[in-house]
Amino acid sequence: MGCSGRKALSFLLIFVPMYLHGASLQEVHPTGQRKPFFERLRRLEEQFRRFQEVTLTHLQSIANNYNVSYNIDARFQSLAEENQAIALAVNRSRAAFQGDVAHLKTWMRKTRRRSRKVDLRLQALDLALTERSRQQARAGKEQKETVSGLALDTRALQDALTRLIQQVHGQDTRLAALEGQIQMTTSGTAALGLTPAPTPTQPARPGPSSQQPPRNRPTPQHRNPPRDFPTHLQEMHKLSAPSSHWAPDGAATALRDPPQPGRSSQGPAEICNVGQVMVFPNASTENVIFLSPGFLSALRALTFCSWVQAPSDHLGTLLSYATEENDNKLVLHGRDSLVPGSVHFVIGDPAFRELPLQPLLDGRWHHLCVIWTSVQGRYWLYVDRGLVATGSHFREGYEIPPGGSLVLGQEQDSVGGGFDGAEAFVGSLSGLAIWDRALAPGEVANLATGKELPTGAILTLANAVSVGGFVQRTHCTCLEHCP
Repeated sequence: MGCSGRKALSFLLIFVPMYLHGASLQEVHPTGQRKPFFERLRRLEEQFRRFQEVTLTHLQSIANNYNVSYNIDARFQSLAEENQAIALAVNRSRAAFQGDVAHLKTWMRKTRRRSRKVDLRLQALDLALTERSRQQARAGKEQKETVSGLALDTRALQDALTRLIQQVHGQDTRLAALEGQIQMTTSGTAALGLTPAPTPTQPARPGPSSQQPPRNRPTPQHRNPPRDFPTHLQEMHKLSAPSSHWAPDGAATALRDPPQPGRSSQGPAEICNVGQVMVFPNASTENVIFLSPGFLSALRALTFCSWVQAPSDHLGTLLSYATEENDNKLVLHGRDSLVPGSVHFVIGDPAFRELPLQPLLDGRWHHLCVIWTSVQGRYWLYVDRGLVATGSHFREGYEIPPGGSLVLGQEQDSVGGGFDGAEAFVGSLSGLAIWDRALAPGEVANLATGKELPTGAILTLANAVSVGGFVQRTHCTCLEHCP
């Protein structure tokens, strides 16, 4: 209801009763001519009074309803504002939840990938341990057979020596008896005054000397053989054996102490002109070098060589090559959880070989070469020109596919990322190069002495397109002068 309507209604409620009250006063006039009119007016007044009561009742109900509607509008407005605030909060919560879900999915994907990688490595390690146990069992069986055969041969030799000693004793007894008979015969002849006939080797000589009785020959003393004759033979065999030592597998260990880098047989030498030096100061996951282009064609052979300086307790990751199919197509890495100086040489995860590189953890410069070929799965590990490890049947007939991501210093859990500080390399690299063929030992020796770089290198440190984190580039004339 508007403001003008309320004013008109209040005017009626005030002035109409006053008019009716004046009309009722005229009803008591002594003249009774207008009595029917006043009677009618009185009835109208009563009707109007009832109408006024009804109207007031309706107006009160309308006012109440208006107050209620006004409160309801205010309530609705507050509810709308609250609903809008709740909607904004829900939207923000939904956005945060979606972000958390995306992060959780990424983490689960990485965790699933790492768990799969760990499972595959554990399976490969289990297979390797099983094969090693079988080999050790076969070696133990062969050793037992060899020991039993040697025991039988030793027993037979001892029996033969015993029979030989008995025969010697018998011959000595016979010789002693024969000499006794000869002495008795000689004594009898001298008693009769006869001269024994000359032997063919001693012709008779005339003269007084022939009349002298023959001298008694001394009884020959028997020399008994040594009591422990087999031990004596073994000692003589040890004395006559060559002084060179042999490894259990039959390979001579003449190169047990490999030559130091940059040192030849004539004397010390410096390694110079090897190019720039890349320094990885700490184990940050941001310290990484990307090489581009990667492998442009499939590799059936590979040679990785570099000068390495590692003043850490573990080597970390030198090289990591990942594709969309597999994160570890080619990896040379060591974790801090592995045996110190031990690294995994991975080709097509989960296949790997464990290589010993303990000599590299002394903080000095060393030359490292890892060579692999798919022909018979042969591989070689050279440290400072010395052959440290070799083997076969490792990824025989396998091809390393092209088109992947190649990095230095980090192990990739995904293509181009997903690094782990426990696998980061800490140290310095220089003269790094990769070939798509197996280098000859002479070429490895030339590299280790700083003579020349073999032709055909497909990647070097000159292919570093991105150097991240705290990795530093330095140029040293000779490695011995680098900090």
